[in-house]
Amino acid sequence: MKKYSESKHHTLNELNITPLLDLAFVLLVIFIITTTPAVNDLDLSLPDATNRPKDAPPKVNYVTVNNAGTIFLNTAEMNEESLLKTLVEFRKADPDLNVVVRGDAKVQYQKIVSVLDILVSANVNKVGLATDAR
Repeated sequence: MKKYSESKHHTLNELNITPLLDLAFVLLVIFIITTTPAVNDLDLSLPDATNRPKDAPPKVNYVTVNNAGTIFLNTAEMNEESLLKTLVEFRKADPDLNVVVRGDAKVQYQKIVSVLDILVSANVNKVGLATDAR
């Protein structure tokens, strides 16, 4: 009886980590594929914030105000009137329109407020402000 018990209950000297590594690599590939690239098409110096907000939603339009006060919708340069008309058209096409306002740290505050007023006039409810982490 003792021989049977010793051969059946041997100690585990090695841990098989191959399934764990496979899982880790699959998760790494999934995270790489699902992350969206950062939009760096325009040269901006964003203001700092203490906390990093959550990531932007997948379908997002960017309203950018550079240090000269020029307004861009995604990458197209616009004035305030054309921005309002375009946002109203986007809003009609997509009622769940998401907009992120990216303003240069050196731009006048009034210019950002004007852009926010345009977003309110276009009835865009989902608005975010882009910042850099400290």
